[in-house]
Amino acid sequence: MKDIIFNVFLLLTVIPCFWVALSSNIVHAAFSLLITLFGVAGLYVLLGADFIGVVQVIVYIGGILILIIFGVMMTQRGKLLPLSIQLPGKLFAAVLTGVMLVALILTSTKSLWPVAFVLGEPQPTSAAIGDLLLGKYLIPFEVASVLLLVALVGAVLIVRRSVGGE
Repeated sequence: MKDIIFNVFLLLTVIPCFWVALSSNIVHAAFSLLITLFGVAGLYVLLGADFIGVVQVIVYIGGILILIIFGVMMTQRGKLLPLSIQLPGKLFAAVLTGVMLVALILTSTKSLWPVAFVLGEPQPTSAAIGDLLLGKYLIPFEVASVLLLVALVGAVLIVRRSVGGE
């Protein structure tokens, strides 16, 4: 069952990735990037890095990508110009990429990979990170949060003065 879920997340990562690279519509590319980043978050969770998977969803999918999508959709006023990338060595790059792909596949399938030990089930990491942030690293965590708050207030004051002075 885990193999099936892993393969689903793998396909959710790889297939939209090609659409991001080959799409001529920036909105379609952005939504494909959203699906790709969701697949990467699922792979993180399957590998036992649940905290990194949640951060991937919150920061990249929830923050940055949604900001890009709304920015593109609001600034284009309904008319989206197709992306056109005219590179002189496009055919050479495609051939070189195919050769490298074949070389990597042959190397990974024909090599004898040493196995030192058998890994157990991945353990969740969020409890350990929470214990460290609220235990051993509480003071640096709070200092960083106060520093970020001061930077945010300073940025608001700078913007307010520049808008008021114009």
